[in-house]
Amino acid sequence: MNLILLREDDFLPSGLAKVSPRQERHIRSVHQAVTGQTLRVGVENGKMGVGTIISMEEEAILLEVEWTEEPPEPSSIRLILAMPRPKALNRIIQDIATLGIKELHIIKTWRVEKSYWSSPVLSPESLNEQIRLGLEQGRDTVFPTITVHPYFKPFVEDILPVISEGSLKLVAHPKTETKAPRTIDQPVTLVIGPEGGFIDYEVEKFEELGFQIVSLGARIMRVETAITVLIGRLT
Repeated sequence: MNLILLREDDFLPSGLAKVSPRQERHIRSVHQAVTGQTLRVGVENGKMGVGTIISMEEEAILLEVEWTEEPPEPSSIRLILAMPRPKALNRIIQDIATLGIKELHIIKTWRVEKSYWSSPVLSPESLNEQIRLGLEQGRDTVFPTITVHPYFKPFVEDILPVISEGSLKLVAHPKTETKAPRTIDQPVTLVIGPEGGFIDYEVEKFEELGFQIVSLGARIMRVETAITVLIGRLT
């Protein structure tokens, strides 16, 4: 945990902040902090700064907070992701929050199993918890927006043309020899499919919208690996 990310309701009428039980355990066991020590802090969707430990009573740590800086610049990549395995989604949400992605669309494709859509990992509570963990790792405070689209055709025909306008449009797909570009200095809409890849119909729908089909070479990667490699390559 590289940042203590506070909620608005963590602040007491006195102006001091009371950290959550999870953060309290981390501060004691990992930071091995003492009264008077300062920690990096931030408030959800707000500024960052330093928090001075004022009190370390049993199961309650109080911080006096001073805001000193804005959160880091967001990534210029908008991510469109076919719904992955639920266990993988938790790790992916943390990773994209750490990497500064601020817009994620989770979509249905042919090879996405129907059972995935009933998974509790898609609940707002679960998504927000994974986002918080990723933001704390990456020292950021701004939550990404995550939108779930359970139907492919309405998303591609009605929503994707609007949100991708003015950006470089890329679809990661292993069945092409065109390599993904590097170090892009413009907004990017990046589409990543399921581990089995997109079917031909889906690829054609993306191409109709002006998306370029690109790959990372001959090796077939897990979705969570491909995401971090592509984002690192593009930035």
